[in-house]
Amino acid sequence: MGGQGGRLYLLLALAAASGLYSSRMGAESRNPTYYNIGGVLSNNDSEFHFQEIIAHLNFESQYVPRGVTYYARAIRMDQNPIRTALNVCKYLIAQRVYAVVVSHPQTGDLSPAAVSYTSGFYHIPVIGISSRDSAFSDKNIHVSFLRTVPPYSHQADVWVQLLRHVGYTRVLFVHGSDTDGRALLGRFQTASSQLPPGVTLPGHLGPAGITIIGGAAKASGGGGGAAPEASSSVDDLDVKVQVEAVIEFEPGLESFTEQLTEMKTAQARVYLLYASRTDAEVIFRDAALLNMTEAGYVWLVTEQALDAENVPVGTLGLRLVNATKERAHVQDSIYILASALRDMNAKENITEAPNDCDNSGSIWETGKMLFEYIRRQVLLNGKTGKVAFDDNGDRINAEYDVVNVQDRGEQISVGQHYYCAETDKMALKLDEGAILWPGRLRNKPEGFMIPTHLKVLTIEEKPFVYVREVKWGTRAQGGGLHSTRNPEEAAFGSSLGASMSPSGLEDGADGPPPQIEGCNVDEVPCPHFNASDDGDEGGTMYCCKGFCVDLLKELAKTINFTYSMALSPDGQFGSYVAKNTTVGGKKEWTGLIGELVAERADMIVAPLTINPERAEFIEFSKPFKYQGITILEKKPSRSSTLVSFLQPFSNTLWILVMVSVHVVALVLYLLDRFSPFGRFRLVAPPGPPGATPSDARGPPGMVGSYCPSTASSAAATTEEDALNLSSAIWFAWGVLLNSGIGEGTPRSFSARVLGMVWAGFAMIIVASYTANLAAFLVLERPKTKLTGINDARLRNTMENLTCATVKGSAVDMYFRRQVELSNMYRTMEGNNYDTAEDAIRDVKAGKLMAFIWDSSRLEFEAAMDCELVTAGELFGRSGYGVGLQKGSPWADAVTLAILDFHESGFMERLDNKWVLQQGDGLGPMGSHCDGANTSEKTPNTLGLKNMAGVFILVAAGIVGGVALIVIEVAYKKHHARRQKRLELARHAADKWRGAVEKRRNLRATIAAQQQQMQQRRIKSNGINENMAGCASRSPIGNPLGLAPTSVGGVGSAAAAAAAAADLLRQRSPRAAGGMRVSAITGSDDGSPLFSNPSPRRLPSPTDLIV
Repeated sequence: MGGQGGRLYLLLALAAASGLYSSRMGAESRNPTYYNIGGVLSNNDSEFHFQEIIAHLNFESQYVPRGVTYYARAIRMDQNPIRTALNVCKYLIAQRVYAVVVSHPQTGDLSPAAVSYTSGFYHIPVIGISSRDSAFSDKNIHVSFLRTVPPYSHQADVWVQLLRHVGYTRVLFVHGSDTDGRALLGRFQTASSQLPPGVTLPGHLGPAGITIIGGAAKASGGGGGAAPEASSSVDDLDVKVQVEAVIEFEPGLESFTEQLTEMKTAQARVYLLYASRTDAEVIFRDAALLNMTEAGYVWLVTEQALDAENVPVGTLGLRLVNATKERAHVQDSIYILASALRDMNAKENITEAPNDCDNSGSIWETGKMLFEYIRRQVLLNGKTGKVAFDDNGDRINAEYDVVNVQDRGEQISVGQHYYCAETDKMALKLDEGAILWPGRLRNKPEGFMIPTHLKVLTIEEKPFVYVREVKWGTRAQGGGLHSTRNPEEAAFGSSLGASMSPSGLEDGADGPPPQIEGCNVDEVPCPHFNASDDGDEGGTMYCCKGFCVDLLKELAKTINFTYSMALSPDGQFGSYVAKNTTVGGKKEWTGLIGELVAERADMIVAPLTINPERAEFIEFSKPFKYQGITILEKKPSRSSTLVSFLQPFSNTLWILVMVSVHVVALVLYLLDRFSPFGRFRLVAPPGPPGATPSDARGPPGMVGSYCPSTASSAAATTEEDALNLSSAIWFAWGVLLNSGIGEGTPRSFSARVLGMVWAGFAMIIVASYTANLAAFLVLERPKTKLTGINDARLRNTMENLTCATVKGSAVDMYFRRQVELSNMYRTMEGNNYDTAEDAIRDVKAGKLMAFIWDSSRLEFEAAMDCELVTAGELFGRSGYGVGLQKGSPWADAVTLAILDFHESGFMERLDNKWVLQQGDGLGPMGSHCDGANTSEKTPNTLGLKNMAGVFILVAAGIVGGVALIVIEVAYKKHHARRQKRLELARHAADKWRGAVEKRRNLRATIAAQQQQMQQRRIKSNGINENMAGCASRSPIGNPLGLAPTSVGGVGSAAAAAAAAADLLRQRSPRAAGGMRVSAITGSDDGSPLFSNPSPRRLPSPTDLIV
């Protein structure tokens, strides 16, 4: 010791001499020329080494600039943290120390914290060399603390690499509820979810003889044997370690049996343990009593638990390299500090450190900068390896030994976690052949227990799962409805139905499979998840069948497992939402996904779409069916009104056709009217035998109308009339409507040329109408039908166009991911439904115009209901997969089985049976529409709605014809009555004229005779002339002023009277008939021709008839 003291005094003298020199240079420098480095150490040896290292440091120019000197100011650490804090103020801060190196006390662990609190108040950096508590990583409390040893939580990084190296991907995490335990869990979960490059995964045996190597699967017949030695060499392997369960306990255990019993029911058999030495001894004691330290189990523990006296044989643990070499850590910390001061001295303005704990003053900014400079330093060749710090000031790149507990408690290093300078990364080297596993086995355990009875969830979704409600029936012979294999299955629901084995028998039963009364042979009992023993409310039970049920049966038969099936608890696939019951609003999965993530179920066999959001939390098999997204809408009612048959032509064209008909008819009439060849003379047929000329007179009773010459001419030839206007219109309509023309055709050549042109026009119009009618009524596409996801009415949704999907579904997630569909998604988000069944029902009812969902389901619905139709092409193509827990041992076996089903044609048979409803007709029902409405190119059948207008037009024609015939009959009767009256009046007038004519002739004859007699008398008397003159002058002889000597005078008077009678009869037949004539004179003596003492009424036509 005396030699060491002499060397120390010599070094101090040299340091003093160097200080005199630096004092002369200090006047020329703005930064301090000497720096006091404080130390709070555990023993005298550490103090001496501390001073010696600083003394040697002053002579290393690469760390100490010229003119700068470091001085050591060291004190002993007191186990009382208060006295330690006071000593720091009294002996270190008072000496203006720029940094403090702190060790650990002999007993207790609070003194380093007291040093950190005291120095941190003034922002004086503190470098710990032995404190490993995770609390020192909190920079809100220990603001200026760094350390050259890693915290206990950093062992999680080594655990993750070790687990990946040996191929264990499913573990149980057991830790105390202190800060270090929780920090270790958090760091492990973070590290296990990330995959650094340079990790390899040796083969390990999976279910049904499947060896997994680097994430791929291949057939294998044996387990994973021990390799002589391996290191991480394969990059970019997607292997993640999953924590199946976390068991947290309060420190100070007395018994751990209850927690171990719970751990024993889990699948994972790899246990990660963080516990103090005393707690670890209790855990190992109880685990040994439950045989959980024997073959098949793996224990991986931290440094503290590795110190337990009863640590089991085969346990793997970690030891920090150089953890107890305090001198090495002191030297590394001093050299790191010197490097930081060197860099800072060259770049920053350094102020003096505080020296009074009684005066808080202002914050020492130089201390803050010095902390950052220290944190950024890297010491490649330190005594403890590569020294570097993270953002919290914790040591990184620390090296560990992998320790294996073997016989008699001997702890042997079987691997190293070390820094590799070539790759600048941490590497793991493990000699698996040297490891002795629990049960004193040399072969590596599987690390998990493969469950042979799986809890399977599904959801009602036609045609994949049909659910039928039945009343709870009696149990069949051969076993109960459900076999509870372990306590955890009670949470799954004790009435999950029969535990089905691949052969269809209940697990452990010898007889036929139990069936609920009402469930058919092809159905599987499927109560709601967590249902009671008595089924659902009301004593009901459910039976399931369909595509997915048949797939599950075949999977169970192929890879040999039994299962219990249940329906989704909330009827949903599941969405990732924040629950109010979760602390801090943490998001959780609901529905089927939530049950699988929470590990309350083992498998989901349902139309579960594979997408990135779900694949982050659960594991999918290869797709068992590929599909996409499409749109379902109700087939729009066609625009078939009562005038649908008028649709082929526009209104303007119809008007022009109507006008053309009448214009052509008018022109035909005019051409035939004015053409010289518009009439033809035809030879009249001979009259009937015995016909008399009176037959040609005309109407009966016509007197004096018979003309022999005319009658003879009519008997020889007749003249046919020209085309009249009504016949021309009839002809034009008949040609246009392609009806037969019996009469009334054009007679002239010019009119017939126009008729031929009109016939050609009619042919073109009728052919065009027929073609367009087929296009409009048969191949008509509804104007309101959507064209697909890119339809403008969906992208810019109108108020009267509502679209929706199912909340939290894969389709909903797809729309959330697509930026270009964001506007559409915001509109439809408020319309989304809880289930697809509700949405399809509203589409049928017309409440929802477009439902966006999986193509398989919507095409099935469209085939079943002819009122529904899918629109547009498929988009968002994906597939349905079987969902399993992360790291499930059944994942690869299920994937291989599904690939084999595709190759063997089994999946195609399921498609034909359930989805396409074809083939052997095994589906629940046949397609009602034969897929007609799924093809947009097939013509549609005309119905009554399309042609109702035509039938109504015919009915209107019939009604119009009946109405017209009634009018015609009424008019004809009225006209006949009037004509009859006119004929009677005309007949009477004719008879009256005949009588008048006879009388007039008689008077004329008498007058002529009288005149002849008078002339003879005059001649005989010779007084003819004189008598004539007298008679002409006599006022009595001609009282009416008529010429008595004129025979025509009497005839003229009679004719005038007859004419007057005709005029009166035409105006009023009754007046004419009732006309009275007092006297008609015409005789030469002035007496009336018809003498009557009183005026007498002339005979009326009625009187004459009578």
